[in-house]
Amino acid sequence: METSNTPHVPAPQVPAMTVERFSELTGLSPDTVRGQLNQGNLPLIKIGRRRLVNVALFTAECLNSEDWH
Repeated sequence: METSNTPHVPAPQVPAMTVERFSELTGLSPDTVRGQLNQGNLPLIKIGRRRLVNVALFTAECLNSEDWH
């Protein structure tokens, strides 16, 4: 078996969390979080069949909003 000299570079990781964890941290119910994901009010990332809250994009959107400045 030959070994490759090409370095292994891991795929970029997007900070994301489950609906349940996002719910715990925000105080919103899991159903509310799912509803906001379905309506497009929270950024979503799909990994396989799992739907996760894209925390990196959510943070960036919050910091770039007009209300923040």
